[in-house]
This record gives sequence, structure tokens and C-alpha cells, in this order.
Amino acid sequence: MLEKIREGSQGVIAKSILVLVILSFAFAGVSSYLGTSTDVAVAVVNGDDITANELEQAYQNERGRLEQQLGEMFDALSADDNYMNGIKQNVLDRLIADKLMSQAADDLGLRVSDDQIRQTIVNEPAFQTDGVFDNERYLAVLRQLGYQTASFRNMMRIDMTRRQLLTSLVGTEFVLDGEAKQLAEVQGQTRDIRYLVVDSEPYLASATVSDEAIKNYYDSNLMQFMDQEKVSLQYVELNVANIAEGVDASVEDARDFYEENKQQYQTPEKRLAAHILFASGDDSADEAKAEASLAKLNAGEDFADVAKTDSDDQFSAEQGGQLDWFEQGVMDPEFDTALFSLNQDEYSQVVKSEFGYHIVKLLDVQSGAAAPFEDVQDKIVADLKNKKAVDEFYSLQSILADTSYEVPDTLDETAQALNVEVQSTELFSRNNAPANLNKPDLIRAAFSDDVIGSGMNSEVIELEPNHVVVIRLLKHQDAGTLPLSEVKAGIEARLVQDQANLEASEKANELLAELKAGNEITEVTIATKAQLPRFSQDIDQAITTKAFQMPAPESGAVAFDTAALANGFAVIALDKVNAAEGIDSNVVDSIKQRLAPQYSEADYRSIIAALKAKAKIEYPVAE
Repeated sequence: MLEKIREGSQGVIAKSILVLVILSFAFAGVSSYLGTSTDVAVAVVNGDDITANELEQAYQNERGRLEQQLGEMFDALSADDNYMNGIKQNVLDRLIADKLMSQAADDLGLRVSDDQIRQTIVNEPAFQTDGVFDNERYLAVLRQLGYQTASFRNMMRIDMTRRQLLTSLVGTEFVLDGEAKQLAEVQGQTRDIRYLVVDSEPYLASATVSDEAIKNYYDSNLMQFMDQEKVSLQYVELNVANIAEGVDASVEDARDFYEENKQQYQTPEKRLAAHILFASGDDSADEAKAEASLAKLNAGEDFADVAKTDSDDQFSAEQGGQLDWFEQGVMDPEFDTALFSLNQDEYSQVVKSEFGYHIVKLLDVQSGAAAPFEDVQDKIVADLKNKKAVDEFYSLQSILADTSYEVPDTLDETAQALNVEVQSTELFSRNNAPANLNKPDLIRAAFSDDVIGSGMNSEVIELEPNHVVVIRLLKHQDAGTLPLSEVKAGIEARLVQDQANLEASEKANELLAELKAGNEITEVTIATKAQLPRFSQDIDQAITTKAFQMPAPESGAVAFDTAALANGFAVIALDKVNAAEGIDSNVVDSIKQRLAPQYSEADYRSIIAALKAKAKIEYPVAE
């Protein structure tokens, strides 16, 4: 619902109302606050319905929020039906959580008075003019968004009541200094280690895998070899860029256009300005100084001399007040008006702008003039070609739409009517569409029931402005398990690597035994890392993780263990655990600030889980 407010009111209003009712109505529809709905229920929470209309409105609001947040990335994600179905399920879960919180608030007898609602509305900046509540503005915003005042107040009452409960349960969470300090000490701890690596590569050559082992692995791990749904397409493409390549525009045509539209190629008049600026920040004092300097000029003193002595703009003052060449409309409106009303060598009266008080002088004028045809010839030719191409594109697009619709079971006649070829693609999934067709609208259409189920031509799909296609299904492959023949090589490589890793593991255990016995190791290099931080990226992450999982050794002793690497094993010797350093109040406060919202989030999830455990939640219709 609040997304609807955002889209309808825009700008400051949207942001303000989002703050006003952020917790729950970002995902809720309006219908539940306008009275009883005859819409079908998608969920029933302890006897209270969540309707399909509510869910759809909330889902569209969430789509809008994600689109604004993710930009072009969302276009690609939204082409995946599974992803969008997951978003819709999350929205439904949040609507259920909101309903549970509202019911809990009612059970506890929490209420919000009319005065509280009235005061909240009065204090809302979206409904204020110059910091004061404006009833006309309030009513206008509600009318613009399609709300009645009563329904809006009811919405506020529900949300504010729910927030009372949330604030009392979640808003009171806090972090003790001791907790934060303990975490800081753990995170800041370092360790002195030695380690050696047994690489599996030397064992790859001797590793062998039988066909039976490959088949057994395949049969035991079929889920790893699931293939996505794929389609291959035929398509007819219409692109204004391609059309433009076959369009001609002569120099004569360009010259005629130039003569008829010379005003388009007129360079604007420019004026060289100077000023004396008074901008100390004291408005009345600046105005008085400006009037005094104007009196000097009227008495015959030189403008440049007065600028050097009186102007607060020290940079231009050194140049006698000279600024730069300006076109009309570039400078502050008051300054601009004064400059373009002067004759050369004249100065203005005192002019007030947002920067202070000015006395403006016109030093010189460059009259506007038409650019020579030769300078703009290439641009005009390109523009004429593009215009002709666009005109032809729209004509052909109409033929494309009509023919592909009238003859829906083939693209051949459409291609003949357009004098183009029918193109085709290899099989592709939603995630690896051909680059020239990799647009969300096309992917959505390619995997839709309309294209796959009917086998007919699609509607015209816009890939980009002035670039469209019509597609039809050439081949469809359902999602399923890849045959063993296609994945055999990958399985074999994996099993060979596993066997080599096993041999590396055995060697690592031999070396571990040698180290524990105190014997010297010469066949493998032992590396040393003093004061290794917990989140170090300097060595293999598996070694760092294992080093911080190992128990601290007794004084004067050493702890040993092994760690599995991507291609081998490591033997680790933990020599010493070093206490954290530099933990002061700033570090502790920083951790407290980070932990508090995490605790609050955990509390909220626990509350919802507890309410769900006691609730009766039904799903009358499948989503």
C-alpha cells in the first residue's frame, strides 16, 4: 500500500509516509481497511482472511520496491518465474506475520486513541506547508491517492497499534558492555601457527576410476545433474539501426533542411560579465555596502577599482570584477536578468541573488551566429537517415504485427513481407539466452504458456526502443536429469580428484604423526604465520578457519590438526593463542551498535515463530 502512496504522491510525500507507516504497510493492500471483501482468501490466520487482492497489491508493491532498489538487475531476475514466485511467497509470509502481530496486539488490549492519530497526522511533514499542518494539502494528498479520511485513519490506527507491540517487545533489546567486550576479544584474537600443504596434484596421474564407480556416483547424486528447462526459437527481427544502413540522405537534402531550420544551428549570444559581490552573511549590512559602492560608481569611480577594494569575491576582484562569458539562462535568474538588460560598458543597480548582493557590469558581447553548413553537414545527414529509418521502421512494425498475427503458425510469410530472414537459436535456458535476445520481456515470453503451449507466434516484443522481434517455438526441452553420457567426463574428473585427495590425506596424516613425535620434516616446506588474524585473507581460508577451531594448547605445548583444502590437505601446528589488543570503548560501542539490531531481528523472528506455533493458518487456494 505504501508503494502505491510512493508512486502516487512522489518525492517528499512518499518518503514521509513511508517513515510514518514503515513497519507493516509496505507490503499490505488497502482493501482490508476499507471493509469486508468478497475476494477469495489465500490464507486464513486464526479465522481472519488475507485475500488474493491484498496479496496481489502487496506483491506489486514489493516488485516496485525491488525494481527501484536493484535497477537493471531486477529486470533479469524478474524473468525467472521461480524467483518471482519466491518473492510472492515471502510477501505472503510477511502478511501473515502482520496479521499475527495485529491479533496479538488486540488480545493484549492495546489501543491507539483518536488524539494520538490526529497528532501523528498533524505532525507528518507530508501534510504541512511551511512547517504547519495544512488541511487542504492533507485532503488533496488523500484524494490524489484514492483514500477517504476515515479509511486512512483506520490504516493509521492498525499500524500504530501494531507498532506499540513491536516497540515493547523488540525495541527494548540491548547489549551489555560485557557481551560486546567478550565478542571483541574473540574477534581480535590472533594465533601463531605453522603449517604444511600436501598437494593432491602428484597423485592425479595414478588415480583411476571404473565405469561402475562413475555409474554408482551418478545414480546416487541425480539431483546434481538436473538440467533446466530450455527452448530454441525462430524469430523475425526489426531494428532501426539495420534499416538505417540501407537508407540514403544526400548533401542536397541536408542543405535544404539546413536552410529551412537555420535557427536550430544558431549559436547563442554570449556576454562577458563583471560584478562586485557583497556576501558577508549579514543581509542588511551587505545591502548597505552595495549601495555605498554603487554611489562610488555613480560619482565616477572606475568599476575595476571599486571591485578590487569592495568585492567579497576575492578571485574576480583581482581581475577588476571580471567573471566569464555567459549564455542567457546559465547564471542565477536575478543576475542573468540584470546582465542581459545592459548595454555594453553599462553597470546595473544593486541586484540581490541567492549568493548575496551584486553590481553587474557588461564588458563585451559576442553576437549569436548560425553555424556554417559544413560544420553540421554530417550531423544533419545522419539525422535525416535516422528519421527516414524510423519512419520506415514504424511502417514495417505494423506489417510485422499484422502478418505474424494473421498467419500465426509460421514466420515465413512475415519474413517475406518484411524482406528479412527467419533467424533461429540453439537451445538455451532462462539464464543463458543469446546476447542479442537476452532481455527480460523476451525470456518471459519464450518460456510462457502462450509460446510453448500454443506453438503460435508471439506478440511483438520490444527489446529496446525501435528494436522489436516476434518469436515462435522451434524446440522445447523440459527440465530433467541430464543423461550419464553428458556428465560422465565431469564425474570421472571429480572422482579422480577425490581419490587423489584421499591419498594426499593419508600422506598428511603420516606427516602429522611425524610432527607429533617431534621428528624433523624435510620433504615438505613448513610455513610459519605469526599473529594470524581471524579474518585473514593471506593464506588459504580453510587453514585459517581450522586454526581458529583448534583448542588453545597448554602452556609450552603445541596443538595439531589437519584441514581439507580444495586440492589437497594441510597439517597445522598451533603454537600460541594471542589475546586481542587495542580494545577500547569505541570498539565496544561499535560492536554494541552492530549487535543490537541483530538481537532485535532475532527477537522479532522468535515472536513470529511463537505466534505461528499457536496459530491456525490455512491456505484455501493454491498460489
